[in-house]
Amino acid sequence: MENHLLLCIFLLIPAFASSDFLVAHVRNIKVVNGIEIYSMKIDSKITSRFAHNVITSRAVNRGNVHKEVFFDVELPKTAFITNFSMTIDGVTYPGTIKEKEVAKKQYEKAVSKGQTAGLVKASGRKTEKFTVSVNIEAASKVTFELTYEELLKRQFGKYEMFIKVKPKQLVKDFEIEVNIFEPQGITELEAEGTFITNDLQNIIKKTFSDKKGHISFKPTLDQQRTCANCSQSVLDGDFTVRYDVKRTAPDDLQIVNGYFVHFFAPTNLPKLPKNVIFVIDISGSMSGRGIEQTREALLKILDDIKDDFFNFILFGSEVQTWKETLIKATPENLDEARKFVRGIDTAGMTNLHGGIMRGIDMLNAAHERNLVPKRSASIIIMLTDGQPNVGISNTQDIQEHVKKAIEGKYPLYNLGFGYGVDYSFLEKMALENKGLARRIYPDSDAALQLQGFYDEVSNPMLTDIELNYPENEILDLTKNNFKHFYDGSEIVVAGRFIDNNQNHLTVDVRGEGANDALSYTTQQDAQQTDKAFQEQEYIFGDYIERLWAYLTIEQLLEKRIAATGEEKENLTAKALDLSLKYKFVTPLTSMVVTKPEDYNNQDGIADKPIEAEAQAVTGVTLAPQSYLYTSHPTWYTSVDGDPHFIISVPQKEDAICFNINENPGAILNLINDPVTGITVNGELIGDKRANSDAKIQNTYFGKLGIANKHLDLKLTVTPEKITIQNGNEKTGFTWLDSVTLQQEGLTLIINRKKNLVLSMGSSASFVIVLHQVWKKHPLHQDFLGLYTLESDKLSEQTHGLLGQFFHPIDFTILEIHPGSDPKKPDATMIVKNNELTVTRGWQKDYRRDPKHGVDIPCWFVHNNGAGLIDGVHTDYIVSSLF
Repeated sequence: MENHLLLCIFLLIPAFASSDFLVAHVRNIKVVNGIEIYSMKIDSKITSRFAHNVITSRAVNRGNVHKEVFFDVELPKTAFITNFSMTIDGVTYPGTIKEKEVAKKQYEKAVSKGQTAGLVKASGRKTEKFTVSVNIEAASKVTFELTYEELLKRQFGKYEMFIKVKPKQLVKDFEIEVNIFEPQGITELEAEGTFITNDLQNIIKKTFSDKKGHISFKPTLDQQRTCANCSQSVLDGDFTVRYDVKRTAPDDLQIVNGYFVHFFAPTNLPKLPKNVIFVIDISGSMSGRGIEQTREALLKILDDIKDDFFNFILFGSEVQTWKETLIKATPENLDEARKFVRGIDTAGMTNLHGGIMRGIDMLNAAHERNLVPKRSASIIIMLTDGQPNVGISNTQDIQEHVKKAIEGKYPLYNLGFGYGVDYSFLEKMALENKGLARRIYPDSDAALQLQGFYDEVSNPMLTDIELNYPENEILDLTKNNFKHFYDGSEIVVAGRFIDNNQNHLTVDVRGEGANDALSYTTQQDAQQTDKAFQEQEYIFGDYIERLWAYLTIEQLLEKRIAATGEEKENLTAKALDLSLKYKFVTPLTSMVVTKPEDYNNQDGIADKPIEAEAQAVTGVTLAPQSYLYTSHPTWYTSVDGDPHFIISVPQKEDAICFNINENPGAILNLINDPVTGITVNGELIGDKRANSDAKIQNTYFGKLGIANKHLDLKLTVTPEKITIQNGNEKTGFTWLDSVTLQQEGLTLIINRKKNLVLSMGSSASFVIVLHQVWKKHPLHQDFLGLYTLESDKLSEQTHGLLGQFFHPIDFTILEIHPGSDPKKPDATMIVKNNELTVTRGWQKDYRRDPKHGVDIPCWFVHNNGAGLIDGVHTDYIVSSLF
């Protein structure tokens, strides 16, 4: 049996990118069969907001045979891994950072020799997971060491380091140590923990003086215990460090070794009035908890709007507005707005283009007609949970229309609710319009996520900020003009001097404030920086150069999202060169992890995931071995029977299943891929007559429609016949035929009275199984089953009742206990950040044996897949087969 040592260092980032914080989460350390973790340390050195973090974990195999040890580290999405190594009995196995394509070729070569594990990558709600495992001999010791770096961003006037502490065991040498060096000086430093008792309070050591701050937390074994003789650890909760720096001037310039960094955060400015339009998706998929949480958030936001101008635009199939133009937030208007918000309900489909364009036109008209103050900050915030499907639905057309209408005058913030959105589209559109996109997770705190995002953009202090540097002195300058500066945040610009020996810099600062323009010149020389850096203990020497590289890569990758053609190629090449030079694991690079060759150890690759590919991810805890399906068939996703959906989860060697209970005649969207143009819908049929003894009537798929709009191709399958329509041409077959048909983009094989196999070009393949019953059966009639193969060939944007599970999905099974059926235990499943009660059971795979089928063990999700599928099952009902 495997032994799992899980060290998870969680670095959490809030929904809004400008939030300034660094988070580490230590959790789930499992000691099984003699694996002992005897040391765990998180060491963070922060110099001028740039954090260099090293996580070290040491373990020893106390058993008599070799054991496998896992090391899991969860990082913030904005952090870059820079180094990893394993040291086993004095021999070090380092990770090597390479171009992603080169690393994958090395990976594929090793796979062919049976030497490597799968890619080591995962993306969670706020984190990314780095995982590695290794087999070690009896009595051997292993040390894992991971290094990552990040620029801390300021939020609400403070830098915050949040550490989620949950080791789940006693660790002999446990320590968190944070050293901070800020040349401007530290004004405040605080540390607190939700698990800190009176006895533990004195263990937190906190000191700061002028430029230096230090926090340490090092409880002994006895201090970690929940009671005097207990083996459980009291370390379970949040540990938070917050600080800020002195601001005697609006900005601070630092020059070191041919590089500079400029921090800009003026204080005591009067607040700018703002004009905000909320564009809200009220399509049917937002019904239930989604629209309730949206109403809740908007009501709280209305409590914070004072003396601003605002309006609401709602879009379903139609677009509706609260008022015809923006209106001032007087007490009377706010009361009326609250009544409007309480009455918001869902209806129709998703006319996203109509909603966003109405908002832009309204804001443009308000400025042209001087209905809003000349000195004010305008913002559009759009919330949607789906993809455009009414009016103009081509996302590229929508992007072009929006960019042309906004013309760079104000930022667009796109909030994507859940995983049904085309996040890539929302992100591109926001970045093209000086805003950003954020995913709102459909959890119990969704209203707080929405309100938290608004809070971060609710206090604009300046617009049109420009930080201008001498062009003849500077190379490779990071972004230096910004649409808005928000209270409590900070603007950071870095650059490289043409002359590496240059030791002075002059900067012109411009911006528009509430009452007048901001304009001044600031200067700095290297001697002033050297004077500030006289106390060198906390500094890692090339920190400004690495800060510049980090910021440059981050911004190149951001520009690359919206770029095309040659521009995208150039941005990619620059970002890749810097990633390799400074050894950052970015979306363009991978870390190859090598291991000892004995005990079947397998190498792997660590990649940097991107948000557009994200799915909800939770910790990985396998079910007890007796419940695992070990001799699994080829993994696939299917729907068959009454209708039973089976979702394979290959990385868990397990499956999830659920049923959909809907009336005969209902048509369900099973797969929809806007990129490949492939759609699969299925129409339900019922029994010949209702079974009076059954609480729920049986339904099955009696008709399937598969379309490829790019090929102008439609395939209709019933238990009687198969029809192919190619343009205006139709070809028909029956299940009595044995057919192999090949034409451009299509291969169709009909196996007489059994099944058919359909392939469309290089995309996924589908198997449709024919179920025939006794013709004189008093209840049942013939029906169909659908199985998808190679679903990874469909795009990331694929959705539908089946399609949404073509992306990686993870789950955790906890608390397995007897259920109502002694052969089918119940358990708690954590999936997509939902906690569900599930039952262990079996569903039939009829691909090879349509008559008897093969039992597939799975975890059954009740109530029409509620909590597992995005939205509710009625969201997937469509009006016609095509």
